[in-house]
Amino acid sequence: MTVIAIGADHAGYSLKEDLKAWLVGGGHQVLDFGSHSLESVDYPDFAGPVADAVTSGAAARGVLVCGTGVGMAMAANKLDGVRAAVCLDPLMARMSRAHNDANVLALGSRTSGAPEAERMVDAFIQAEFQAGRHARRVALIAGLEQNEHGVK
Repeated sequence: MTVIAIGADHAGYSLKEDLKAWLVGGGHQVLDFGSHSLESVDYPDFAGPVADAVTSGAAARGVLVCGTGVGMAMAANKLDGVRAAVCLDPLMARMSRAHNDANVLALGSRTSGAPEAERMVDAFIQAEFQAGRHARRVALIAGLEQNEHGVK
């Protein structure tokens, strides 16, 4: 069983609910950080708690849903240690884990239906980071968080 933190804004609410039920049905524990209705809300309010759950170790992975996934990924990536990837298909989801050690998957409810989103989440959860030459690159990403890139 994997613990998955999940969150969505109003645009992603319905897909989040579908994914949550699918994950629970698959034996995963889900930490649902909202939203809990179709009422208009601000996506950063949900990206932050999901990202915190992942970086604190309370969840192994995070899944965020908004209209396109872009806003959620941008917000989540502001937190140190988060590598949120917007994905449009299972290959992107798998490769984001395998090569980039992504720990948060950002999906768009306006770009993917539930069956495709389930395939992406499955690929994301099942994939493992391949390390090797990719570990150096992920370390360089972490260095950017610490302003170790020499730009002031």
